[in-house]
Amino acid sequence: EDQVVCNGDDVNVDFESANSGGSTTFEWTNDTPGIGLAASGSGDLPTFTAINSGSSPIVATVTVTPTFENGGISSEGDSQTFTITVNPSSQVNEVENQILCNSDETAAIVFSTGNTSGTTTYSWENDTPSIGLAATGSGDIASFAAVNNSTSPVTATITVTPTYTNEGTSCTGPTETFTITVNPTAQVDDPQDQIICNAETTSVEFTTQNTGGTTTYAWINDTPAIGLAEFGNGNIASFAGVNEGTSPVVATLTVTPTFTENGISCTGPAEIFSITVNPTGQ
Repeated sequence: EDQVVCNGDDVNVDFESANSGGSTTFEWTNDTPGIGLAASGSGDLPTFTAINSGSSPIVATVTVTPTFENGGISSEGDSQTFTITVNPSSQVNEVENQILCNSDETAAIVFSTGNTSGTTTYSWENDTPSIGLAATGSGDIASFAAVNNSTSPVTATITVTPTYTNEGTSCTGPTETFTITVNPTAQVDDPQDQIICNAETTSVEFTTQNTGGTTTYAWINDTPAIGLAEFGNGNIASFAGVNEGTSPVVATLTVTPTFTENGISCTGPAEIFSITVNPTGQ
């Protein structure tokens, strides 16, 4: 019978004859020694390891010729041919890692292979389902909303296993791994409102609960007349409050955090606080 095997499989073929009353010997030739089998030989095919380092099946045609011997007389019979098809190892092309922010949509993952003349299917495992992707699946991975409700980046490792099928024989191949890293939403602790006197100095230091990356802060001040710029970045350095009027002046400040890790920046919800500058007593 014709045989279909995978690259790396062990192959053995025993020849048989319906003749009896004497002895039958076999001579064979192989037109494709590249599969790991010699070009010719006698007797049964020796056990050999099938070889196909390419990307498509290799078909070797083996021709076996029987010779019947009895009483010192030999008679050669008709040859038989059969094929040994060696499928290539299954293969999946490398998948790019992804880094994104909490709630972002991932890029759809379409698996591909360099193999031809057969069908390659893919199964995958995800070691961190909390990012919004199932623990296991098959086929391509559709775009999904990434999830990270924690305070530091979460990295999921996905392992994909390819299976190549040709002529009813399936061959698995080496796995590929890639990662999806989800940064947390940027966060800034709510600064305390401040009330100071005219000419009194104050400052603001922003903090966050997030870790594993860098959080930066951008702020806007709706009342620069208190002695603070209209906008800025980072902590608010010490400045002297200004109010030369006769009633308190309230400045509302809005601070927006940005979390950066792995080259990806993610903004988060702003916090609002106030700095009130009382006038000088009179």
